[in-house]
Amino acid sequence: MVDRVEDIEGIGKVAVAEIPEGLVEAQATYGGAAGREFIAGLPALAGRFLARWELRRTGPGMHGVAALVLPVERSDGTPAALKLQPVDEETVGEPVALRAWDGDGAVRLWEHDAASGAMLLERLDERRPLTAVAERDPREAVAVVAGLLARLTATPAPAGLRGLGAMAAGMLEDVPGALRRLADGRDRRVLADCAAALAEVAGEPGDRLLHWDLHYGNVLGGGAGGREEWLAIDPKPLAGDAGFELLPALVNNFAAGEVRWRFDLLAEVLGLDRERARAWTLGRVLQNCLWEVQDGEERLPHEQRAVAELLMGRDV
Repeated sequence: MVDRVEDIEGIGKVAVAEIPEGLVEAQATYGGAAGREFIAGLPALAGRFLARWELRRTGPGMHGVAALVLPVERSDGTPAALKLQPVDEETVGEPVALRAWDGDGAVRLWEHDAASGAMLLERLDERRPLTAVAERDPREAVAVVAGLLARLTATPAPAGLRGLGAMAAGMLEDVPGALRRLADGRDRRVLADCAAALAEVAGEPGDRLLHWDLHYGNVLGGGAGGREEWLAIDPKPLAGDAGFELLPALVNNFAAGEVRWRFDLLAEVLGLDRERARAWTLGRVLQNCLWEVQDGEERLPHEQRAVAELLMGRDV
């Protein structure tokens, strides 16, 4: 990806970002008309915040499904990252969470524009994701995630974030319809058992600040300053029980023979009651499976079903 120069109204000529094709496709697929509108305005948005925050581009941009991240340098020479993404129910809480953590286990937030969602973040080392560690030593990778989650969930959730209680209630309401759409009896049993486990704990949803998406790709090396060896990025924050955080580390680089020791390690490091953590993890499996069924699938994803059955003491 290279820069191009555009004449941005109110700013003048600014070198802005070419938009990666992968981000264009993802926004068109998942964002529809709103996603296409976001992409159309993205070059001007990048130019505006490069100018407003006095930033200089220092390398090619990066992207996921929703965000464009530009490596930049501040006027004092400090490396940083400019993150641009649509504001929606998942992303609106990100700056709230990052401010609450204030760098304790997570990337630091330096600037934020509420209207556009633009954020200026501490620059981490995108060349050193935790995925590389996981390929050679799964136990070390799970331990890193567990340590970060223990720190992140020690923070009480700020007021105004989405709550796990309402989310759990909505999931339980969707279960009867999903059961009717599943074609396989074993799948129906797993879904019903996950719902029953969730129902047991849904009345006490918790008040911790949850990351909700701490998979290996959302853990990066601490960057040039070496402030931390590993830090979390890209939260989709919730207020709730820390047991709801464990599933990504159980399905990353999935291996059925590792599910139980991964769960035990996570629960121990986070200091969780194992039965509550199991119930909330089954609730997280339920959430993922409901999404799949709502998208038209008639079978549960293999990895999700396997995690649920293993945590319930069944063979897979």
